Amino acid sequence: MPVSDMTELGEWEFVGRRGGDRVRLVPAEVIAAVPEARAMAQQASSDLRFDFLDDSAVLRMLRLRHADEEAMFGAGFRIGVPLAIVGFGAAVYWGGAAQYWESGRAQALYLAAAGAGVLALLVIYVRAAMAHWGDPVRQNLRARARKYREVAHTARRGGAEIPAHYPHYGPYPFAANFHPEAEEEVHEPEDEGRS
Repeated sequence: MPVSDMTELGEWEFVGRRGGDRVRLVPAEVIAAVPEARAMAQQASSDLRFDFLDDSAVLRMLRLRHADEEAMFGAGFRIGVPLAIVGFGAAVYWGGAAQYWESGRAQALYLAAAGAGVLALLVIYVRAAMAHWGDPVRQNLRARARKYREVAHTARRGGAEIPAHYPHYGPYPFAANFHPEAEEEVHEPEDEGRS
């Protein structure tokens, strides 16, 4: 989300998915009213070093999680699109022209050059993905967002009035491990625009 869009959010609003609608934070007292959800939040608070019943902290975490998702998408788009175009172009050129060249040497040179180009872009793509997904600070953020989602869904199943799919992020099946040794500082979305 662009920085200007983030500042236009209401006092208790966040964006649940990339390009999605604004969502209003469900107050902690709604979640805490369900004993099972309150117990889960208290246990998670000690496990993940985060107060899941502090509205301000949860709102900041959800806004940062959205910024994290936007950054991941942007990195993948900037590298993934050229990779797809080069790979597709190389395959089309091979299928339409290069494979019909009479010289086996020219075909081998083309395959070597096209393979090297695609491989170089693929390595850059994988390194960028690993740098983003493998960052322990960002993984801590994702682990906390995943646990908050579980707490909210537990409260919803317990009868609390919480919208379906709240907080509108997925379950994060990977890259959401908690690293207690990692530093806690995650930059605010506004800070990312200035750096």
